[in-house]
Amino acid sequence: MARNLDAKCRQCRREGEKLFLKGEKCFTDKCAVERRAYAPGQHGQKSGQRLSGYGQQLREKQKIRRIYGVLERQFRKTFAQAESQKGQTGENLLKLLECRLDAVAYRMGFGASRAEARQIVRHNGVLVNGKRTNIPSYSVRPGDVVQLTENAKTQLRTKGALEAAESRNFPQWIEVDAKAGKGVFKAYPAREDLPPSINEGLVVELYSR
Repeated sequence: MARNLDAKCRQCRREGEKLFLKGEKCFTDKCAVERRAYAPGQHGQKSGQRLSGYGQQLREKQKIRRIYGVLERQFRKTFAQAESQKGQTGENLLKLLECRLDAVAYRMGFGASRAEARQIVRHNGVLVNGKRTNIPSYSVRPGDVVQLTENAKTQLRTKGALEAAESRNFPQWIEVDAKAGKGVFKAYPAREDLPPSINEGLVVELYSR
């Protein structure tokens, strides 16, 4: 299976903001973006470089791909699906990405990062409506119950991730019982519930060229 093997902190620095790819480290002063707030590479510290319109669109697409951990082919497929639905394509795209099982597992605190949540899903540690589901791209629907298996609940990293997520409060579109390692995907998130730093309109413009 293809994966993005670039260093997580390097990806955040390339985009110039925290993408929360390293779990709890991103919430501490050890975060690479906090310590080195410039792009990686020998030319990273050069300032005054302006991106063209295409460059801005491309960077935004790369940023969203990195946040949700999807490869180009998956991203194009998701965009095509968003474009075929009613409503605004950009908002549809973010909703489809947020209802991926690995994204839902991350939001519910089953993993400290999306990569860790994806690993738990791949290793048969998550049930959807009581059935074992190990496909990270599986689309969770409103009303679906997502929970950890008994074996996954006993893992120390899972317990730590749940406690940390509970301390930061869970998103409004999900309901989680942290002690039971179980949650309900109540509804698709509204645009205002998602990070304002994401400009999905640039991605729509990019694919409309």
